[in-house]
Amino acid sequence: GAGEYQSDNFWMMGDTGPCGPCSEIFYDHGEHVEGGLPGTPEEDGDRYIEVWNLVFMQYNRHADGTMERLPKPSVDTGMGLERISAIMQGVHSNYEIDVFEKLMNAIAEILDIENKEQASLKVVADHIRAVAFLIADGVLPSNEGRGYVLRRIIRRAVRHGNKLGATDTFFYKVVAPLVAEMGGAYPQLAEKQTAIEEAIKTEEVQFAKTLAQGLRLLSGELENLKEGDTLSGESAFKLYDTYGFPLDLTADITREKGIVIDEAGFEEHMQAQRERAREAGKFDVDYTSLIQIDTPTEFVGYQQLNKKDSQIIALYQEGKETETLNEGEQGVIVLDKTPFYAEGGGQAGELGEIHTPTGVFKVEDTKKSGQAIIHHGVVTMGKIEQSQTANAQVASEVRTNSAKNHSATHLLHASLRQLLGESVTQKGSLVNSSLLRFDFSLDRPVTNEEIMQVERMVNQQILANKPTSAEVLPIDKAMEKGAMALFGEKYGDSVRVLSMGETYLDKDGNEKPFSIELCGGLHVERTGDIGLFKITSESGIASGVRRLEAVTGMSALRYVQQGDQQLNQLGTHLKAKRPEIAERVQAMADKQR
Repeated sequence: GAGEYQSDNFWMMGDTGPCGPCSEIFYDHGEHVEGGLPGTPEEDGDRYIEVWNLVFMQYNRHADGTMERLPKPSVDTGMGLERISAIMQGVHSNYEIDVFEKLMNAIAEILDIENKEQASLKVVADHIRAVAFLIADGVLPSNEGRGYVLRRIIRRAVRHGNKLGATDTFFYKVVAPLVAEMGGAYPQLAEKQTAIEEAIKTEEVQFAKTLAQGLRLLSGELENLKEGDTLSGESAFKLYDTYGFPLDLTADITREKGIVIDEAGFEEHMQAQRERAREAGKFDVDYTSLIQIDTPTEFVGYQQLNKKDSQIIALYQEGKETETLNEGEQGVIVLDKTPFYAEGGGQAGELGEIHTPTGVFKVEDTKKSGQAIIHHGVVTMGKIEQSQTANAQVASEVRTNSAKNHSATHLLHASLRQLLGESVTQKGSLVNSSLLRFDFSLDRPVTNEEIMQVERMVNQQILANKPTSAEVLPIDKAMEKGAMALFGEKYGDSVRVLSMGETYLDKDGNEKPFSIELCGGLHVERTGDIGLFKITSESGIASGVRRLEAVTGMSALRYVQQGDQQLNQLGTHLKAKRPEIAERVQAMADKQR
């Protein structure tokens, strides 16, 4: 049984899942290095270093602690590449191997440092690798998720640079020596070097505004504390909230003084802030998370707007299953087949009506719960009952306008990448029947000239009136075709590939469409169906992230006509023809100064 392995030499990935006994391979650096064998009181020394680990995966651990044998046992093995390199190169520390040595020499030169044994130098060298690869993979600094991990790493490196004497931005300059050393093995580093440097510099500049103030505040707090004392959670939270100090950065600094942080107190302040944000952002309760449906819904909306003879498989009211929804009551309907597109990929859930023999249900939103598509809304006539047959009708104008905006978003994305470079990656989007909103990585505003160029590129594809094509492919085949996957999205083994626009020859001589992306959303049949594309606003929403909003079709025409009307009215007031308006306004402004 597994019981005999319940010791330090038993590896588990978590409370549940595959596990098994493990074995490690150690390398003996020799008698001249202090330290004893693993398992002895002297094991903390550096003489014996683990270089290889083997886990004999043979059990599956359940939540109740019981374990059953896996049907196919395996060996999960991994080695420390840098530790092996240290052995092969005859050095004792990972930081003495050639890759790190060259990197630390470059950092010392950038910062004009003579003492190359400082620990902070190793931190900067280590962190630039993590940061560069994360940004090359499409991650940008932010306040949540992987973006916040990146931000913490950058800010920690900046603080260690500060300890080394850096008085200005420096971290982004370390990208070049890193690329020189590792760009051959990892070409994506070289391809995205400029984008990596720009992202790091933007974050450095932003943090520099508060770093000095935060350090002064922390120094003042630490002057009143002695070794073994505790920094209050309130102070740690103020450093986080006001000066952008991640908790682990503050902990790094206090640890050097032998002072600990009241992490529980910090978390209390964090929780209070979350509660305040939650209260400020409260709106109608969404019961989607309470709905658990095992039966998947078949989506038929690619082919049709209406679906007759669907079956109601569940009704919900306030998150609880019910047999009947009466007139005026809000609730949720789950069908076995539906033409309604559920919110996803930035596209809003569809609207419409569901008719049964006894009533009408107005669909106000459509979402997903697992594999089920759920329709939120209200009974506007009669009543709706469990297991009834139903006719599902999507609002056709809403569908048409949403499809125009979604297809225009793809053309916009492709245009931005062609014009501004492939470092431009999607960071978020919203598509509904009224407008489209597209968030993307760029560390500066988009100029007016660039906005006009993007508009020309998108409208050129609209005028070409090429058919859009959708095909389901294995994900590896889709990537071979050049389909763009969105970072952070989860994809299955088979994916829907959407292509649109005129074709062109890439650098390898292969024919490619103007836009090709993985997408499960709803789109126009031909690019000409979009009608017209017009950008209405450009703004920054976070460090290194810009936002464009745009309209299409009749909404775009109305927007242009309103602008024309306003210009004509302005010309009338100024008694000037259109070409003279700007000059006349400038003259008036100069006169006012």
